[in-house]
Amino acid sequence: MKPSYRHFDVTVASIRPLSRHFTRVTFTGPDLHEWGWFGADQRIKVVLPGDIWRTYTIRAARPELREVDVDFVSHGLTGPATRWLAAAAVGDALGLIGPDATSGAEPDGYVWRPGDARTLLLAADETAVPAVAVILEGLPADATGHVFLEVPTSGDALPLHAPDGVKINWLPREELAYGEALVPAVTAWIDAWAAEWAPVEPIPSATPAPLPAAAIDEASGADAENTEYEILWEVPEQAASADLYAWLAGEAGAITGLRRHLVRERGVDRKQVAFMGYWKLGRSEN
Repeated sequence: MKPSYRHFDVTVASIRPLSRHFTRVTFTGPDLHEWGWFGADQRIKVVLPGDIWRTYTIRAARPELREVDVDFVSHGLTGPATRWLAAAAVGDALGLIGPDATSGAEPDGYVWRPGDARTLLLAADETAVPAVAVILEGLPADATGHVFLEVPTSGDALPLHAPDGVKINWLPREELAYGEALVPAVTAWIDAWAAEWAPVEPIPSATPAPLPAAAIDEASGADAENTEYEILWEVPEQAASADLYAWLAGEAGAITGLRRHLVRERGVDRKQVAFMGYWKLGRSEN
């Protein structure tokens, strides 16, 4: 049986700015008709010149047209991806490591598994906005929930499509530090939700005992947690039948704090919370 992921040779078909900090790049390639898509927040690797790999999510795929869209977020020339994007042109060649629709292997590389949760909570910074956009587009018409998206500026609030019962809250950071817009807004919502639907005696905040550190396996979504706010990744295989399913993604410190508030202080079952530290402030991805 072939692996579920493989390398695709692609070239840049188009580059379209979406806002000051978001840019959509459409890739095309001779065998993208075999590109797969197993879950809403499907992770892939973009292989930049110099054999530099970076993790992104699929924004859209049109295998019949041999096209894949990836949305990039940039803050100046701060890393290899943003430097590549600043100089990118139609026709540039690079590689994508993505799902192979012909493999026959067990699908992997995605996290969104809400089960039949009654209420959905999505909280993210700009690095996870493309994944959230795809998740929202795939929700059933009767879905209910709240979405909190911290972005650099008010001009980065992109048009998203969601069911009427899902409220989208854009949180422009402007001059604030990462997480300073997201964490208070989401914490306030969690407390209000808990007071109405899951009243429990709050657990006093405390420094938890260190948990064994585990290596992150992005291909399988393996669990990982420690108390030093390393890049964290903990996802339930399938959410249990419950009132709430939370999907948290972005800067590791902010996201871990929100997950801790849900699980340790509000008593939410950790099987109802998927949290992903996409990156850590002050540390670049290897």
